[in-house]
Amino acid sequence: MAGTTGGRTVADRSLADFLRARRKPVERALRRSVDALASGVSPSLGAAVRAGVLSGGKRLRPILLVVAYEEVGAPPAGSLYDLAAAVELIHAYSLVHDDLPCMDDAPLRRGSPTVHTVHGIGTATAAGALLIPWAARQAYAASRALGRTEEQARDIAAYLLEASGAGGMIGGQALDLLGEGRSLDEGELVELHALKTGALLAASLVMGAMAAGAADDRLVALGVFGKDIGLAFQVTDDVLDATATAEVLGKRPSDAEMRKSTYVALLGVEGARAHARRLVARAMAALDRAGLAAPRLRQLARYIVERRR
Repeated sequence: MAGTTGGRTVADRSLADFLRARRKPVERALRRSVDALASGVSPSLGAAVRAGVLSGGKRLRPILLVVAYEEVGAPPAGSLYDLAAAVELIHAYSLVHDDLPCMDDAPLRRGSPTVHTVHGIGTATAAGALLIPWAARQAYAASRALGRTEEQARDIAAYLLEASGAGGMIGGQALDLLGEGRSLDEGELVELHALKTGALLAASLVMGAMAAGAADDRLVALGVFGKDIGLAFQVTDDVLDATATAEVLGKRPSDAEMRKSTYVALLGVEGARAHARRLVARAMAALDRAGLAAPRLRQLARYIVERRR
């Protein structure tokens, strides 16, 4: 049994140290990317881009990409973090647009005023949209730097855009808006969140494995793993939204205030927690079937359902 200190296991501390260590090069890659983008646009647009991308966060998606690359046996490479940053640019764009008055009209994100409340609605909208082609450009360039062929690099960039578009994250956001004020059943919630949250999480893992030149069976297994932990992430978000304060979470408004259907409303707090654990177990089984030990991915999957914010 793992030792404990102050209620934290050795494994907990190891994962926390690992996440901190991996966030540092992710942040450096994001800053390089944003600096390059800001140098070619107006100062006001550059400031909005910086606010949307560099305002902190767990950086879970880029870390998942890095870990997937390493877990399929590829050696570390500097350009890997530039590829990982491309995924986070898409995530940042989605948050900037989610917060707009036409969406959630949120005043607070990560404990700070949202981009549109500081820089204006038009500038925030343009800043978010600008991140989409920039992320695709960065994914292609980083993939080439990692030794992928031109065709493989195009495939990786296209995979990112597909996960971000109508068949992925944007499609899920549309379903989310259409579902406001209605009680969605479990099938509808699964479809919504498999697109809105799960698609980009799964893409992070698959893109990392693609950049490493992994075999098809491993790409499939990581895609399944990603979709299940993506849904577990959302279920846990619903639990936290129902049980934690805005000060702890660093965002407003809550899903209840937006009259959105949640897993807590459907299953109750304990039922939702149990469902998240089942999803993680199913994700682990996908790795088992592909013969992937992937100890860090398994740790990250457990972290997703045990986190407190």
